[in-house]
Amino acid sequence: QVQLVESGGGSVQSGGSLRLSCATSGYTFANYGVSWYRKVSGRERELVAWISSSGLNTDYGDLVKGRFAVSRDNANKMSYLQMNSLKPEDTGLYFCRRSGTEDWGKGTLITVSS
Repeated sequence: QVQLVESGGGSVQSGGSLRLSCATSGYTFANYGVSWYRKVSGRERELVAWISSSGLNTDYGDLVKGRFAVSRDNANKMSYLQMNSLKPEDTGLYFCRRSGTEDWGKGTLITVSS
């Protein structure tokens, strides 16, 4: 069956960096985009980043543009979210999703302290 598993979450101080990984299985990874979402306190779940199936196209939420970078490795069926210049308001649960489907990972928690 389709599985997506996030990892790389943790605690970091404001201004720090983290790199999240999304390991996938059970489908042809190279045929689908990958979307990263987050759920932070007081806000609805929001799209953080998206990368096309080829990796040639990306898009970002306004709140993370210029700080986050999404990438993928089709050979290893992985996607990555590099998060720089982290802020306390980035604290939350981060998920990856097979774009266009209801296949989600369970999320990984990021805590940014001031």
